[in-house]
Amino acid sequence: MNLEGGVNRVDLSEEEAEKILDFLDFKNGLVTAVVRDCGDKEVLMVAFMNEQALMLTLSTGVMHYWSREREEIWKKGEESGNRQRVRRVRVDCDGDALLFDVDPEGPACHKGYRSCFYREIEECDLTEIMDREFDPQEVYGDN
Repeated sequence: MNLEGGVNRVDLSEEEAEKILDFLDFKNGLVTAVVRDCGDKEVLMVAFMNEQALMLTLSTGVMHYWSREREEIWKKGEESGNRQRVRRVRVDCDGDALLFDVDPEGPACHKGYRSCFYREIEECDLTEIMDREFDPQEVYGDN
């Protein structure tokens, strides 16, 4: 399977997904996942994936990540309903980072914003450049 132009099919069998893993360099067991909206190409978030999270993503078409803090796999939108459906996957030249184009089903940021990049540095301060789309307290409780 050639990854030069990206992977456009995201319902891969386990065998097909394992072949993709051979192309990648999981430094310290992880690859970086950059996630952007497939429509307007805005970067929504950056996270990490271990082999199992990538296998789940490629076989289900729904984004799964590795939480370094909790040390477990998490399915995007499991609690909030804000899933990300994969449309295309691209691999960087070193094989240690992936670019996912997704159809987001709601905001990406756990703080309630469309993108995790909702702040901008302005005059030595951080300025919010997006409006919050949901109250994280209502979705996640006291987490």
